[in-house]
Amino acid sequence: MKLLTFAVPCYNSAAYMRKCIESLLPGGEDIEILIIDDGSTRDETPEIADEYAASYPTIVRAIHQTNGGHGSAVNTGIANASGLYFKVVDSDDWVKEEAYQKVLETLRSLVGGAVTLDMLISNFVYEKEGEKRRKVMHYRRILPQERLFTWEDCHHFLKGHYILMHSVIFRTRLLRDCGLHLPEHTFYVDNLYVFEPLPYVRNLYYLDVNFYRYYIGREDQSVNESVMISRIDQQLLVNRLMIDYFTEHAAEIRKSGRLYQYMRNYLEIIMTVSSVLLIRSDTPENLEKKKDLWEYLKSRDKLLYYRMRNGIMGSTMNLPGRGGRRISVDAYQICRRIFKFN
Repeated sequence: MKLLTFAVPCYNSAAYMRKCIESLLPGGEDIEILIIDDGSTRDETPEIADEYAASYPTIVRAIHQTNGGHGSAVNTGIANASGLYFKVVDSDDWVKEEAYQKVLETLRSLVGGAVTLDMLISNFVYEKEGEKRRKVMHYRRILPQERLFTWEDCHHFLKGHYILMHSVIFRTRLLRDCGLHLPEHTFYVDNLYVFEPLPYVRNLYYLDVNFYRYYIGREDQSVNESVMISRIDQQLLVNRLMIDYFTEHAAEIRKSGRLYQYMRNYLEIIMTVSSVLLIRSDTPENLEKKKDLWEYLKSRDKLLYYRMRNGIMGSTMNLPGRGGRRISVDAYQICRRIFKFN
């Protein structure tokens, strides 16, 4: 059995996937790389995947499937992983070797111990096109460092400072046991990936190293704002699924006050992003969708709705009239500059 499985979803990724894969190979025989070709047709992605599988047969596996989107590729990775732990690395991202070796060393030291590690967290770096200074997302003032801990040991997470897909390595069995299955043909499912497994996570470990390099800046990238607006219905689907999950599992989540607070705040951030994108589109149809989204939250949990609606973010996102919508967008743009998202 491998120590760590990397799933690398690829869709017409020939221009950049080699950099990603080459950055993972130094893990050697401890790791497994699943290159998941998600129905690529416009370039040499399938051939490149097969090339690496042939060159590194004990490390790399090429999996070819009909196109199902990022979520489908992650599902395939989880189903086929042989590693004790599991991480998704998008094909336009990469990892840094020094930090990588520290991650592997830490996982090795914890396997077989008296306490089972469920989730390892490390830093990630925004490699944003055109910016000289790189934003490092770290958790130094929030999480205990280099020891096992539980949710109750965490400090308060600041707004905009959350555990994203780039930060986490999950125990593979946990992902299977929690029944995680991401929707197909849908973008933004990474929010579900770092949301739904959390009530099953008992023991965490934070390693303060800049492991994952998150490239952001391609015009066609899913987090480009104009692209997000064009795919707003997929963002709203993920948002509603998060509302469903949170309200249906509220009793379990509430067993840990810190976890409940964290998941509620994360949901609030997603509600804010969805609302601002709908406001930014400035069409009557999408403004109605914003109203419908908040009404959906109200139908699932009235108390949660009123708490979010009357909080700083919720009240800002629901100011009346065109002037109110301008204030909402201005507040969002300030957050973008501070936290470097989108």
